[in-house]
Amino acid sequence: MGGESTTRTAPRSGGASKAQAGGKVGQRLSGLAVALGLVLFLGGFAWGAVVYRPYTVPTSSMTPTIDAGDRVLAQRIDGGEVRRGDVVVFHDKTWVTNAPVVKRVVAVGGDTVSCCTNGKLTVNGKQIDEPYLPKGSLAEITKIPTVKVPEGRLFLLGDERQGSLDSSAHLTDAASGTVSRNAVTARVDAVAWPMNGMLKRPTGFETLGSLSQPGPLRLMVGAVIAGAVLVLGGAAYGPIAGRRSRARTELAGAR
Repeated sequence: MGGESTTRTAPRSGGASKAQAGGKVGQRLSGLAVALGLVLFLGGFAWGAVVYRPYTVPTSSMTPTIDAGDRVLAQRIDGGEVRRGDVVVFHDKTWVTNAPVVKRVVAVGGDTVSCCTNGKLTVNGKQIDEPYLPKGSLAEITKIPTVKVPEGRLFLLGDERQGSLDSSAHLTDAASGTVSRNAVTARVDAVAWPMNGMLKRPTGFETLGSLSQPGPLRLMVGAVIAGAVLVLGGAAYGPIAGRRSRARTELAGAR
């Protein structure tokens, strides 16, 4: 038993405990990311379902803004919220029976509209710039006598003036081609398919009054995208952390 002594070194566990603590924190954060992501993702879709309605435009009367067969998203609004330049969805049995119609509002109650002055639509004596019309097209394709729009009514035209069955085609009606504000059910914000995005603002009408503000579509899309990123990122944490942990274990064993 000749004086030989042995010394045993206790295994160090500090690194493992720190890794476990860090792993637990990471798992909690990933769980929170997934939960928040689901709220944003599903909430964005639910919000959109409440605020917007999809429509398929069957004709080319709104070309090039909206082509035949395009799928649009229209914000549900009250007729009192309509402003000049808006592209709206409305129902009027004197125009079309049992089907919605999509046209652009060019004049509201109290306005005087006519066409044309130097090839441009004229509202309240002012020439309106309409960059959304087909290239090379003049508003004067449609001849409109001077019309005084009654209060509570709207005068609407298609962006394809030559073939659109709009207010100019109903001038002999009792209401001189105008439509009641109450007939409007929605305002088109964007073309969803094909994905052409938000409609351009009708800045030519700004000289006559304020324009409508865009709806919350961009916020909804942002919420859905952010939610998807959080869900995918949070779900990916577990596999990534597991691989790193195995790699560290293998490296420690090799030592």
